[in-house]
Amino acid sequence: MELNEIMRTNGTCRFYKPDPVSDEILAKVLDAARWGPSGGNRQPLRFIAVRDQKKKTALKNLYLPIWNSYLEGVNAGKNRVGGRAKIIDDADYFANHLDEVPIQLVVCARLDDVHPTDVELDRLSIVGGASIYPAVQNVLLAARECGLGTALTTLLCVVEPQVKALLGIPEDVSTAAMVTIGWPVNAFPKKLTRRPLAEFAFTDHYNEGAIES
Repeated sequence: MELNEIMRTNGTCRFYKPDPVSDEILAKVLDAARWGPSGGNRQPLRFIAVRDQKKKTALKNLYLPIWNSYLEGVNAGKNRVGGRAKIIDDADYFANHLDEVPIQLVVCARLDDVHPTDVELDRLSIVGGASIYPAVQNVLLAARECGLGTALTTLLCVVEPQVKALLGIPEDVSTAAMVTIGWPVNAFPKKLTRRPLAEFAFTDHYNEGAIES
């Protein structure tokens, strides 16, 4: 598959077959993370591939209350969701069947190896993720190339202490996301629905000189 096709068809997978993912394929997918950029090449990422059923169920039980609270906000009009209403139904199914996904990949990072440069600004710091999430995207793309479905979620970061206790994550390591990995029930989309390039890419000045695709 060409890279453009992989990117344009790699939708979030909410429905998984119970078929296991081999260690060989998982290693190939995770190996792609090594080539993601990180500040000073400090490579802060650590992965825990959770296969144990009891631990997967424990993670689901931590996830569900957070999801249900978010869902209440969506239904009350407090939380915004892009796209179709079906996204919420699919995400609700995903949450309630999370422990049935073959692999729950918990993404961690050593904070000493992350250097956010925006902590002094009067807003939410986001720069630290630059050393984490590009490598995670590599994992998503490598999984798609292998025919695996994935979903990236950060909800479990809300209960980081409990996740760290469950998985034996050291004090100096933080959680950054969870990626579910497995063989998809449904076919991959032909093309993802996204805004046109001209709506978010500009030349020399914000919201002026739109770049057309």
